[in-house]
Amino acid sequence: MDVQQKAFELLSKYPLCDHCLGRQFAALGYSMENNIRGFSLKVVLTMQINSLVKENVVDGVAKLQVLAVNGFSKIAQNTLKHLKQDFDSKTESCFLCNGVFDNVDELIQKALSALVGYEFSTYLVGVELPVDVEEREDEFKAIFGIDTAESMRHEFGRLFGKALGVYTGKEVEYLIPDIVVVINPFLGKIRLQVNPLFVGGRYRKLVRTVSQSKWLCSSCMGRGCEKCGGTGKFYSESVEEFTSKPVLEMSEGVASFFHASGREDIDARMLGTGRPFVVEISKPRKRFIDLKVVEEAINVGAVGKVEVSGLHFTTKDKVRRLKKGEGAVKEYRLLAEFENDVSDDCLCLIEEKLTGIVVKQQTPLRVLHRRADLIRERYIYKVKVKKVSPKMALIEIRCQGGLYVKELVSGDENRTIPSVSGLLGNRAKTLKLDVLNVILDE
Repeated sequence: MDVQQKAFELLSKYPLCDHCLGRQFAALGYSMENNIRGFSLKVVLTMQINSLVKENVVDGVAKLQVLAVNGFSKIAQNTLKHLKQDFDSKTESCFLCNGVFDNVDELIQKALSALVGYEFSTYLVGVELPVDVEEREDEFKAIFGIDTAESMRHEFGRLFGKALGVYTGKEVEYLIPDIVVVINPFLGKIRLQVNPLFVGGRYRKLVRTVSQSKWLCSSCMGRGCEKCGGTGKFYSESVEEFTSKPVLEMSEGVASFFHASGREDIDARMLGTGRPFVVEISKPRKRFIDLKVVEEAINVGAVGKVEVSGLHFTTKDKVRRLKKGEGAVKEYRLLAEFENDVSDDCLCLIEEKLTGIVVKQQTPLRVLHRRADLIRERYIYKVKVKKVSPKMALIEIRCQGGLYVKELVSGDENRTIPSVSGLLGNRAKTLKLDVLNVILDE
């Protein structure tokens, strides 16, 4: 391909700015921007055609006029003036970009202004272009058989990306950036996509009156009514609120979302080393928060009820792993009460029959209103039983995550098989339940 000949062919058909002419030959030559390519091509063409004019070639002036008008070339224009030749001074916009490359510096300043107040370590630039602009560019390349071009989207992204790196000193991250600067050069608009902040840790719930999650009042759905005492909540306190509020406030985010590896009922304590959790903050302005300060704020605010430990920054991938609660091993201790007296032999039978087995559980009746009615299989590694009175026993269970241990005791009207009640033919219920450990492959 004769590059100069092809460049003049493009200009003879359409007005093209330096960027859009240079972009058509982006794969040729390195270490220069497209506007330099385009400018250089126009300079060389002007010099070459000027020599034809000096040789009295008939169409020399006409070719210079093409460069002056469709190429917006000041050098070609000045050359024509020097030769005392006229040219059409009516200005047109670039056929491909409509002149928006002239606004790059202004848009960069807009982007920098939009970023003020946001803390971030990594960024990425996104570009939004009108469909008709991209279709026009594709058609243009097809008509002229161009296979060395850089797309307009790619050039805008590259120019803005380099400029933001210079101005902010931050690093480009293609997979999971802290913030994405989305630029629409044709509308002159900047939009920020602030990716979430994730803070993980473990929590212990020390009382039986705090729910894990915030529950809105079913009557008013959070607005506040007589039934909920104006709080808008079904339960007055939750692990979610104790842990999420300080993180949300310190990060200056818009909203928070609480994720945990399984859940315990409101009347169950979470002891041992605690349950793994992640607080997700939407659109945080501050990312460089002191997690020691956050941890202290949570523990002071929830003293005697909830305490957290090991706060650390994490990723969305950790949330996905938490949701796979079946992969965890969990240990429970519960106080069971029997309808009739139980013998030591009966308690030994429970240990024998429930250790090393798979339990089939149909969704418990107490949660059927919010869970699909399925049969789940869960493995029990070990069961230990200790008699504390003729009708009561302490039962320790080490099992696969997702096992409903209360129903393992009661049988839940034969929806859990086998069960303590079913094995002994002696109805049993759980009086107190503690989660002793959540063992998660982290």
